[in-house]
Amino acid sequence: MHPVNIPPYAINRDRWNQLTILEQLGNIGSEVGRTLKLKQRGEDFEPALIRALDLFSATTELLISQRSHRTKEVMRARDQFLQALFVKEDPSIETYFVQIAIAARNRRG
Repeated sequence: MHPVNIPPYAINRDRWNQLTILEQLGNIGSEVGRTLKLKQRGEDFEPALIRALDLFSATTELLISQRSHRTKEVMRARDQFLQALFVKEDPSIETYFVQIAIAARNRRG
């Protein structure tokens, strides 16, 4: 992999914080899926990985500031994603995020 010049906070935190937790997790899930698919195809997945980790960080920062009970869930999902990426392939992390995306879509009406 080659170095990628992406600022540590590439997303707009103010806009991100206006999304619901389900919308945030749905967006994270998109990057998780993209990262895993790129790795599976043997392509450069580093930019997608950096983006996914930035989204995880943005959500975790917000949840910590809110003292939310969901903080551990998001941190665990991040851990499972990294495990699936670097240790042992596990499609269940993608299933988790698909379920979140469906819940977000259903909430919107």
